[in-house]
Amino acid sequence: MRPTLAVIVLTVAFATAASAQATPPTMSSWLRGVYTGNRNYIARAAEKMPEELYGMRPGTQPEVRTFGQLIGHLATYNYLWCSQAKGEKNPAAGQDLEKLPSKAALVKAVNDALAYCDGVYDALTEASGQELLTITQENGRRTQSLRMSLLVLNYGHNNEHYGNVVTYMRIKDIVPPSSEPR
Repeated sequence: MRPTLAVIVLTVAFATAASAQATPPTMSSWLRGVYTGNRNYIARAAEKMPEELYGMRPGTQPEVRTFGQLIGHLATYNYLWCSQAKGEKNPAAGQDLEKLPSKAALVKAVNDALAYCDGVYDALTEASGQELLTITQENGRRTQSLRMSLLVLNYGHNNEHYGNVVTYMRIKDIVPPSSEPR
């Protein structure tokens, strides 16, 4: 009787695992997952970088952002693209978040912007991602975009600039969150 019970339990376990694998992941679930991982790295890096290094820029060219300006830039664009994806007025419109005066203000700004985006990623489905939205670009021109496209753009932008964040941290011998032991 015991071998029969073991066979039944194993059969049910394998069938359950096989059925879970048979359902392919959706684009919305994939995007939500990669956004969440990346947003957590950004938030942790902003917190981890010492305040005295927020004014650091690699090189001497003034057009290269300081670490603090980079964090403010990320906050700005998370608000921009997520407000468009939500169909709402940008809550940070008219603010220059790159010029916030302290680490505390910049960390708060990026965390608030990421929290604002969390809602739109959490609510994203395959159907809502395919909704065509009319958006106003920075130059005032109105265009149409899929909600999913705006969120992929936002994730890609975050990921690109997280690469910059990593470089800034490595220059100062700080281990970035994505390289910390698990």
